[in-house]
Amino acid sequence: MAVVRSEVISLYKMMMTESNKFPSYNYRTYAVRRVRDAFRANSSETDPQTVERLVSIGKMFETQKSVVEN
Repeated sequence: MAVVRSEVISLYKMMMTESNKFPSYNYRTYAVRRVRDAFRANSSETDPQTVERLVSIGKMFETQKSVVEN
């Protein structure tokens, strides 16, 4: 199964949103920086299998929506 660009962008947005939810400023800025740096470091990746692996690792940590968000 090929990973499409929209899946990668969706994962990036989700991880940035979750990173911004840390109550502590230090943890929040660290998480945002790590997500941004990781996506930039892998932005030139063209091998479909590697991209699929990276996206599947990111999807392992998806959050569940709360009752209010449903």
